[in-house]
Amino acid sequence: MARPEFAEIKDFEEFSRYYWYRDELIQICKQLGLKADGGKIELNNVIRAYFAGEHIVPTPKKTATKRRPSTHAELTLDTGLIECGFTFGNRFRDFFARETNTDHFKFNVDMVATAKAVKANGDESFTLGDLLQIYYGTKTYAQYDKSALQWNRFVKDFCADTATQIYSERLKAAAALWKIVRESDQEKVYSREVLDKYKDRIVKP
Repeated sequence: MARPEFAEIKDFEEFSRYYWYRDELIQICKQLGLKADGGKIELNNVIRAYFAGEHIVPTPKKTATKRRPSTHAELTLDTGLIECGFTFGNRFRDFFARETNTDHFKFNVDMVATAKAVKANGDESFTLGDLLQIYYGTKTYAQYDKSALQWNRFVKDFCADTATQIYSERLKAAAALWKIVRESDQEKVYSREVLDKYKDRIVKP
């Protein structure tokens, strides 16, 4: 016997004789204005209640009220990164300088990557104390892609070497040599020895 349309079904007993996919149950509940989330058991219970004369409607979603960051409250290690509106400005630099007993505190690259990730994830549980652990390397959250730093150091050292002055387009020459080094298993640093070893593979000036 072919399964009838839902509108043709008279009661839950008849409804239960047929197999319904979860997506179908969701669609039925939505069309009836009923609660349409959860697993098959929960959806079936909603439909059971419907046939019994009870309408289980969706729970209204609460509109999230966006809290303004507290920019004047005292900072502590328990202060949430999002809660205090963390930036890399002087207020927070001074805070970490006191916590680390450092005169000229500098945020490291993993702190920068972590702060960005915490904000992107909306992670309100992450605190300034956690960020301090990132500074000391005792906690990991998000790490900076250090390959960019390696390239920057490589090209700087390449251009500082007088032997590379033979190249009219030194940045292109450095990029060609970097590609060779990057794809090898050797240390990702520039040296005169590296230049001598691979200079025949660099585009001539």
